[in-house]
Amino acid sequence: MAENNITEVTFFILSGFSNHPELKVSLFLIFLFIYLFTVLGNLGLIVLIRMDPQLHTPMYFFLSNLAFIDIFYSSTITPKALINFQSNQKTISFVGCFVQMCFFVGLASSECFLLGSMAYDRYVAICNPLLYSVVMSQKVCHWLAVMPYVVAFTDSTIIACVISTLPYCDSSVNHFFCDTTALMALSCGDISSTALMIFFLAGFTIAFPLLIITVTYIAIISAILRIQSAAGRKKAFSTCASHLMGVTIFYGSLTFTYLQPDNSLSLTQAQVASVFYTIVIPMLNPLIYSLRNKDVKNAVLKIIHRKTVFMKNL
Repeated sequence: MAENNITEVTFFILSGFSNHPELKVSLFLIFLFIYLFTVLGNLGLIVLIRMDPQLHTPMYFFLSNLAFIDIFYSSTITPKALINFQSNQKTISFVGCFVQMCFFVGLASSECFLLGSMAYDRYVAICNPLLYSVVMSQKVCHWLAVMPYVVAFTDSTIIACVISTLPYCDSSVNHFFCDTTALMALSCGDISSTALMIFFLAGFTIAFPLLIITVTYIAIISAILRIQSAAGRKKAFSTCASHLMGVTIFYGSLTFTYLQPDNSLSLTQAQVASVFYTIVIPMLNPLIYSLRNKDVKNAVLKIIHRKTVFMKNL
């Protein structure tokens, strides 16, 4: 019977949140505000890092890459969601759907690996401060920044290609973007092998960087505890606190959504979790990495001072 219901799908309908039409205007305004804040906040962080020579260090090089990812990560999903909130069609082409999936998965995976690179940078800075400039050379920093994109988009291309070949019986996606789990739920065929492959790829993407982060932070905490002065320990820990907070929030939502081998997570729960890590976290990252960072605050104050002096001299 399943084989008889297979149809040639040329487009998908993104029906996420369509069960609550009374929230359409509210969701549009909320998503729009968060998206604008995300783009402006992350773009401002990139410009700030480029403008201030004191921020031309490996730590802020990785942070600017994280901001870059968050801008395009959010832009892959949010604009289409905003259009759908104001449209009755809510359609996306078959090719467009899997292109969106490829970029979404690729950018999310890139952030996972980049967070691992940032953890290694903090490890070298705290555990081997005298060798920091040697170990974290420009070549090493570029390698640690480029490899996340290479590995992540290789995985995302494989995932998008495999899921695109599944037979589909329905075109209504119970989500606000083309997510892997939501599309696989529409398939008529046996998806057990596909689900297992995606589970292992997602597991590798989440677990491998998380292992690096865990090992490095064990070494970092051990090094901090060996510092004699309380002020020194506080200063050392403050350089890692923002990164640790970002890792906890991002990995927590990803793990909750994707590492569910028994499909125990409902699509409704997946939508709620997806809103958090696709829409909210890219907005929070500039705040997490700047509000607790004295270097960023000082750079902002310098720019404000320059602008004030410039305006007075006009």
